[in-house]
Amino acid sequence: MNAGHTLLRRGLIGLSALSVLGTAFELATERHWHTWQQLLPWGALALLAVAVTLLALRGPAEAVTVARVLASVVLPVALFGVYVHVAANYEAGFLDQRYAGAWETLPSVTRWWYALTKTVGPTPPLAPGMLAQAAFLVLLAGFARRPGEGNGSVPDRPRALRRH
Repeated sequence: MNAGHTLLRRGLIGLSALSVLGTAFELATERHWHTWQQLLPWGALALLAVAVTLLALRGPAEAVTVARVLASVVLPVALFGVYVHVAANYEAGFLDQRYAGAWETLPSVTRWWYALTKTVGPTPPLAPGMLAQAAFLVLLAGFARRPGEGNGSVPDRPRALRRH
């Protein structure tokens, strides 16, 4: 394995860790813990923290598999969270004083865009989006080759035996 692969793997693990910490900070600043639904992303963050730790410790291949599975569980949950946040904003659109009288007459695409960009509604779609990004980075880091690993098809050959 060359230094470039090692650097890429470490960089992805570092970005994964920063994404987990950034998402935790965002949830904490939003005081996202009052209902059981608001606790779900905290559980997802805990799973990602375990996954990042498994990747960083460079444990056995099974640990990398566990990290991938954990991230694979969190990713769809986070994407569903984006949908839930956008849908809540969409449902609250008619309450916004700027659009109250015209909400129903706006084109559907415009209403969904306003909901997605938090032009209307109180819920930030970026928070679950950050969680999805963290899960995706963990997946990428889990698929980056580790020192001594091949690509899964043929064991790495010593440098002297490789074709150039």
